[in-house]
Amino acid sequence: MPSHSERKMLPYSRDQMFDLVSDVGRYQEFLPWCVGTRVRSSNETLMVADMIIGFKAFRETFTSRVNLQRPDRIDVAYQDGPFKHLTNRWIFEQAGNDATTVDFHVDFEFRSRILEKAIGVVFGQAVERMVGAFEKRARDLYG
Repeated sequence: MPSHSERKMLPYSRDQMFDLVSDVGRYQEFLPWCVGTRVRSSNETLMVADMIIGFKAFRETFTSRVNLQRPDRIDVAYQDGPFKHLTNRWIFEQAGNDATTVDFHVDFEFRSRILEKAIGVVFGQAVERMVGAFEKRARDLYG
């Protein structure tokens, strides 16, 4: 079961980081391996969204429930797709006037042992690229 946790201080406000991470409909513009997204429903506290991920011959769609607790936290709970389970958490802590400590965690397990082995080999690199993509997106949006 691959998992990854990371804490970083970034020079952006909690609202800015919350807005960036909660904008699931734009993930395909900057997130590696995100081929597409579809927000099925959304309100101030809950979003249900589909994400299509693709890597070489591998392409899968999954659905998640995204709990939004502005501006402190985003919790992603797996609903349907190729995983046995998937959880993802973002916590945003104010770290100064215009800085935020971002606490990120992801944990998942594929139903298929073949997919699990294939992803397990590159998991660390993949997560680092994804976290880096969010940081770059923040720089592009907020300077």
